[in-house]
Amino acid sequence: MVFSSVPFLFYFLPLFLLAYAVTPGMTAKNAVLLAASLVFYAWGEPRFVLVLAAQIAINYGAALAIAAAGGRRRTVVTALAIAANLALLGVFKYADFAVGSLNALVGPDAAFALPGLALPLGISFFTFHSISYLIDIHRGEAAANRSLLQVAVYIAMFPQLVAGPIIRYHRIAPQLARRRMTLARAGAGFRFFIIGLAQKVLVADEVARIADQIFDRVASPSLVEAWLGLSAYTIQIYFDFAGYSNMAIGLGFVLGFAFPRNFDLPYMSRSITEFWRRWHISLSQWLRDYLYIPLGGSRGSAAQTYCNLWLVFVLCGLWHGANWTFVIWGVHHGLFLVVERVGLGTRLARAPAVVARLYLMAAVMTGWVWFRARDVEQAMAVFRSLVGGNGWEAVSKDTHVVLYPTALAALVLGALLAAVDARALAAAIERRVPYAIADTAAVGLLFVFSVLSVAAGAYSPFLYFRF
Repeated sequence: MVFSSVPFLFYFLPLFLLAYAVTPGMTAKNAVLLAASLVFYAWGEPRFVLVLAAQIAINYGAALAIAAAGGRRRTVVTALAIAANLALLGVFKYADFAVGSLNALVGPDAAFALPGLALPLGISFFTFHSISYLIDIHRGEAAANRSLLQVAVYIAMFPQLVAGPIIRYHRIAPQLARRRMTLARAGAGFRFFIIGLAQKVLVADEVARIADQIFDRVASPSLVEAWLGLSAYTIQIYFDFAGYSNMAIGLGFVLGFAFPRNFDLPYMSRSITEFWRRWHISLSQWLRDYLYIPLGGSRGSAAQTYCNLWLVFVLCGLWHGANWTFVIWGVHHGLFLVVERVGLGTRLARAPAVVARLYLMAAVMTGWVWFRARDVEQAMAVFRSLVGGNGWEAVSKDTHVVLYPTALAALVLGALLAAVDARALAAAIERRVPYAIADTAAVGLLFVFSVLSVAAGAYSPFLYFRF
């Protein structure tokens, strides 16, 4: 089940909110939320509910063991618990990748059969939530929770279960036991949700037609087609994931939770360093606090700092997917971060804004080629097209098929919204029209158009569901 679907919007969400609203007491509300979350997860992955339940039980017991241990034993217990989480993730997500890579080395005569395990939905995200819980207990930033229900709600809560944002346990722990639910917070939450829904179905899903056609169905795209497809994917992945994050944040507000912001106009950055402060903020902060700093961060020599940065982003790429293209994507971003630390970052800060932003978009978009390509061979073919290797001709008949007015309008609108700070526009409108009226009207129209699009459209899962 996805947020932008008829079953969720017209059946699951209204019934759940009604049950949640009429249920008295926080413990009972948590029980309703957990039950709904398990139904939500089982809707698309019924066989993997046991995997999710096992991870909840393991981490509940492990956290209590960590809290009870002392000294070196505490470190050993924490390490073993984290290893158990990573092993579960590794078996499901990386078994085929590891065996396939080994087969490439040993040759076809000694090849091993691929395990062929299906990937549980959202396992990367709820694994990171589980590890956050364990590390926060180990560091003393939070107490081990003796309520299995609250631990289960933290790990399995459906708004952020399958695609984040990644919420650190110590920040949300108080809200598991006590949280404020008011009409004002619910109104703000629904506003966030509607904006996210519009980002997904009115922008991301429309430009996806262009990106999918050119990446997947045009054998040898021309230079114009290659840049058109890459531009469409650049808009698609931003509005798809930012849309999901805003929907999750909005639902969290409605339920009384405060989830962290996950995107802050990343394409307006002037460096890759700044980009990662604005893109998937919860992931970059998780990697910084739980991986980069424990590795030594920037406390050692310059060479050690560069190695730490590169290692973190190689692992970040691998976390996104079990494919060499994701590893190269991580290397790509790590390289730019290192080069900026060496001195390019200082020059970018002094450069005209247009120059710095052109650099940023060139670095990010070439990285998206690795992220979108199904394998290294396809990525290299796309790069050849981007420099005119297949000719400079205009759009072919195969691409014309998907150049609907709505898709082109969404591409232009997405580019504008990604490059303009809407807060400045809102302030300008507020000086001329009562802001509450304009905002309510705009959000209402977004909701109507989004619902009509969902009702008329095909199933379109969020891109990050596969991670």
